[in-house]
Amino acid sequence: MRLAEKVAIVTGAASGMGAATARRFGKEGAKVVIADMLEAEGKAVAADVVKAGGIAVFMPLNVTDEANWVKVVADTVALYGKLDILVNNAGISGSAVNDLLETGIWYRVMDVNSTGVFLGIAAAVPEMKKNGGGSIINLSSISGVVGQTMVHMSYNASKGAVRTMTKSVAVQYGPDNIRCNSVHPGLMPPMRTSGATADPVVRAKMLRAVPLGRNGEVDEVANAILFLASDEASYITGTELLVDGGYLAM
Repeated sequence: MRLAEKVAIVTGAASGMGAATARRFGKEGAKVVIADMLEAEGKAVAADVVKAGGIAVFMPLNVTDEANWVKVVADTVALYGKLDILVNNAGISGSAVNDLLETGIWYRVMDVNSTGVFLGIAAAVPEMKKNGGGSIINLSSISGVVGQTMVHMSYNASKGAVRTMTKSVAVQYGPDNIRCNSVHPGLMPPMRTSGATADPVVRAKMLRAVPLGRNGEVDEVANAILFLASDEASYITGTELLVDGGYLAM
């Protein structure tokens, strides 16, 4: 097993890429904390992991709440004895908006997508130091590399912040044997919070820019996260792993 005896927190793990990652981690031997605001859905994912022979528990988490982060990390360490892996996956879309200059959306998206990642890192790093190292995987996006139409600029800005924050963590905490990498999914199944980008007509147009000519699947992102979380990536830090079907190669 690639994550045997590892302890991992996965945020936004009640659905989508987070749920796929949690299930995969469980199969690979990790003890997984399903951290999300959606209790019923999160508990269902934890039950799936356990049913498949893994170890998992749900913990409620609002990633914008610093005290909540501190509690989840402390409870994880109290339950499993350490923290090896943090997957900052929780995020919201910037396409469910009509006014692309709306300031309220700016603050909300930045708060969840970038500040939430920082708060997770701030809570996790001290425990990883105690453990002699760890792996942090931050979910950015192709939107963190290029500009886009039909998406509030807060989404691009927040994912760009995650991209560069990842490099900062890699540089600052590499001496503590803490690795930090970002994953950049391309066109995936619509998020729970998606707006215009969930429209089939819009998605068909977007697919024209994808060399592989299809959507990505959440399990394909989970596989990339698994690699970066594992010891197979022990000399990889500060890098960007694109899971985009070749979109950014165009």
